[in-house]
Amino acid sequence: MPRRTATMLASTLMLIALLCAGVLIPVPYAEMSPGPTVNTLGEHDGEPVLQISGHKTYPADGHLNMTTVRVTSADYRMNLVEAVYGWLAHDSRIVPHDTLYPDGKTEEQSTQENAEEFSQSQESAKVAALKELGIPVRSWVIVSTVVKGSPAEGRLHAGDVIKAVDGAAVKQPADVAKLVTKHQPGQKVVFTVVPAKEQAAAEKADKTATGTRKVTITTRTSDDSGAKRAVVGISAGTDHTFPFSIDIKLADVGGPSAGLMFALGIYDKLTPGDLTGGTFVAGTGTIDDNGTVGPIGGIEMKTVGARDKGARYFLTPADNCAAAAKDTPGGLTLVKVKTIGDALDALKDIRSGDTAALPRCTTKG
Repeated sequence: MPRRTATMLASTLMLIALLCAGVLIPVPYAEMSPGPTVNTLGEHDGEPVLQISGHKTYPADGHLNMTTVRVTSADYRMNLVEAVYGWLAHDSRIVPHDTLYPDGKTEEQSTQENAEEFSQSQESAKVAALKELGIPVRSWVIVSTVVKGSPAEGRLHAGDVIKAVDGAAVKQPADVAKLVTKHQPGQKVVFTVVPAKEQAAAEKADKTATGTRKVTITTRTSDDSGAKRAVVGISAGTDHTFPFSIDIKLADVGGPSAGLMFALGIYDKLTPGDLTGGTFVAGTGTIDDNGTVGPIGGIEMKTVGARDKGARYFLTPADNCAAAAKDTPGGLTLVKVKTIGDALDALKDIRSGDTAALPRCTTKG
């Protein structure tokens, strides 16, 4: 065989081997890409995203789109060729697998966590919107979860209302951990609670639950890394009673990042006129009960997805501004927001066409 032919054959075989290796060898990476965007003022799968009854609502025909990120599943093993292609593509991002699924989290665990965060973000969005409108919302601290095998198992239950710990009134979820960790592991702590069943019955009758009971639990040492502290094995959360019905109908979406846009959509439905003035506005951001907007992941993918759908303005959490501004899609203005109030002020400027003073994102924040 001529030397030149042999060289070409060897090179071809080497190339084939490398391609096979690239396809067959898994790499510890995952892919993020733009996901669907949904107008919170419109319909999804044939029904309104926001369904409000028991209170006067107004037509809202604008666009206040929440945005999403599509990610590869926890059990998907990307190969080298896919990773290289993703690195080169403009509309996707390759990240370490552990960034999306830390501590070996399974697909089922990730889905459950995202569903819980999504549910909580809906509740906070309702509270934030109603507070901004001056509509009272009743709130209280509850047992959110009880860790299996913990001292609290069988003593406290999810949905129990926590009125006090060691006689000290509980006003917010953080108070519970603060009061429990004043103890040393092995010491007793006394919870004053309204049992979940009594609370549910009172809510159904539109009354305030009054019957409380005291539960004494012996603390144990925390299992996590870091300084050891006393724990009982619960997480505390907040529950609310709303003065009228607000339902958010959106399946197959998880995580907390739609909170801001849900809150704005609810606000728009409960006030006359259109917040956007007909302009296509999209955005993202977590929101808490007080209307504070928090950062989210995958901001670069969300801005691309929003612009592809026609958005002109993108409401951006202040802490995400620097990352988003590094590669802003053409024709999209990134508007920095820290609170729901900031977002409403920005929408007022957009609606009026006076956008010169909008707080825009820069690479410095």
